[in-house]
Amino acid sequence: MAREIIRVEPLSTWLERFKAPTSAVTRHDGTVYVSGFPPFDPETGEVVADAGIELQTELVLRQLKLCVEAAGSSLDQVLKCNVYCTSVEAFGAVNAIYARFFGPNPPARIFVNVPAWPGGFDIEIDCVAAVE
Repeated sequence: MAREIIRVEPLSTWLERFKAPTSAVTRHDGTVYVSGFPPFDPETGEVVADAGIELQTELVLRQLKLCVEAAGSSLDQVLKCNVYCTSVEAFGAVNAIYARFFGPNPPARIFVNVPAWPGGFDIEIDCVAAVE
């Protein structure tokens, strides 16, 4: 079975502005793979770079939710998240927002400190989810 590329609008279009060689979501044999995204402003599609980590985290998790749902899954079916953040000091703030999205039974996760991305934002989160 070949992988299926799933466009998730408007995110897929916003990614294309950056000429990023990636798909928003791929699905294969009951599993969904969601790319990490910068925190896009939902009204303009511009990267929100000057906002605090709380808003940036909220935006990337809303985008992740949109992606898993577009692929026929849900946050309850997320198996693993990878959190990439430019500051270890943001760990507590990220955890507070993350817990609101995933509740008392969160998926497996890793939190990785990264130096920076082009664009000045501070966080990306990708995931793998099941599709029933």
